[in-house]
Amino acid sequence: MKNFKTFTSEGVNDPAIFKAIFTAGGPGSGKSFVAGKTTAGFGMKVLNSDDILEFLIKKTGQSLNTLKMTPKEFEKFLETRQKAKKLSAAKQKILVDGKLGMVIDGTGRRIKKISDHRQHLVDMGYDTFMIFVNTSLEVAHERNRNRPRKLPLDVVEKYWRDVQNNLGSFQSLFGRKNFRIVDNNDAEEDVFLKVNKQVRAFVKEPIKSKIALEWIKDQKEKK
Repeated sequence: MKNFKTFTSEGVNDPAIFKAIFTAGGPGSGKSFVAGKTTAGFGMKVLNSDDILEFLIKKTGQSLNTLKMTPKEFEKFLETRQKAKKLSAAKQKILVDGKLGMVIDGTGRRIKKISDHRQHLVDMGYDTFMIFVNTSLEVAHERNRNRPRKLPLDVVEKYWRDVQNNLGSFQSLFGRKNFRIVDNNDAEEDVFLKVNKQVRAFVKEPIKSKIALEWIKDQKEKK
């Protein structure tokens, strides 16, 4: 794994400084794919515990298919998952300490968790944005069947419904201006280009937070 501290080298010159983009969507929605299409080109760092989990699993020779695991294998998988979450949290702390722009790639199942996470960043001076990746339940099941890290069907459905139930709350939390829904059942390239332009406008928008402006001023005076 890359040394996370190298991410802070941009410091006050980070092009997406004090900007955070959340993603939300159920299993198989293609959040990471959509995030790559819509947030590329702005120098934002990606936080995704699933990426770290898959790296650790492959490194230790474990299986990605939870459906075929023995109880002992599943217990080891859960231990690895917790380790991935800790590493992701450590990476985020370094990014926030450097005030760097980031994409927080998560499911969005727990509204309070997202709300608390967003508020913490706002208190640190960040502007926030959300991309909600939407699919039908049928598409979610199909993609789950076709990917290496499979989830049980009932888990896919529960997570999908949890995320769908949070859609209205997310709209209220992030506000109309900084919330976008991407229908990813069979999205065309122009859909991603449109959202990419909206993300660009968000990233390029001047910082208004007094906390952020004071930090930037202080950093420049130190140079």
